[in-house]
Amino acid sequence: MCDAESVHIDLNADVGESFGAWRLGDDEAMLQVVTSANVACGFHAGDPLTLKHTCEQAARRGVAIGAQVGYRDLVGFGRRFLDVASDELQADILYQLGALDAMCRAAGTRLSYVRPHGALYHVVATNDGQARALLEALCAYDDSLALLHQAGSLVARRARLRGVRVVAEAFADRAYLPDGRLIPRGREGAVCHDPEEAAARMVRLVRDGVITAVDGTDVRVDVESICTTGDNAGAAALALAVRSALEAEGIEVNAFTKTT
Repeated sequence: MCDAESVHIDLNADVGESFGAWRLGDDEAMLQVVTSANVACGFHAGDPLTLKHTCEQAARRGVAIGAQVGYRDLVGFGRRFLDVASDELQADILYQLGALDAMCRAAGTRLSYVRPHGALYHVVATNDGQARALLEALCAYDDSLALLHQAGSLVARRARLRGVRVVAEAFADRAYLPDGRLIPRGREGAVCHDPEEAAARMVRLVRDGVITAVDGTDVRVDVESICTTGDNAGAAALALAVRSALEAEGIEVNAFTKTT
């Protein structure tokens, strides 16, 4: 068990996912809670004005900004696998990085990390071609950017071999399988909607390094950042419950970019 006084953790969430007249999540409330913001880049969600406003809000609050890159799939919200050729996927990711970085620069801040979204997040965990495409784009654009992903994934292992900083991520509102993978969305029990339950799970994870899987067994999970999904009405309340519980235990919550 860790000494809580020496422990710190980052809290991240997906934001900037509204599109035109369609509102998704409560970015203003979420950005008052989290320390890192995974901002959509316009391919799976978000429009230019939304991204600009989101980066401005994050910059004002001192929240680190990461590019939430995804498949070119607005209709499916980036949660459908697309069998994209490696060179095309690399170009798509480069395009997204450049677009969001422009919004960061205009807001007086900088892009700090990259985090794949939705189906791409899961695919690069095991698919060599798409993992390589993501890393080629990241390194071609700026190899000082960190990669936010689950520890032990294929893309995380390959990133470390290339000298890219990998920040290990866990999920406050998602259920885990005994092998440490997430239960796929759509299956019963895949998402936790209870703020108190999520908060208790994350305190235990940060302090003891384990989380209870769906079958009741304990799974060891490396974690430097905790993600709370931002695309539902109760997301900000859940994130606040997690942060409050962590701080009540003496665990410092700050952006991982401030711990390098």
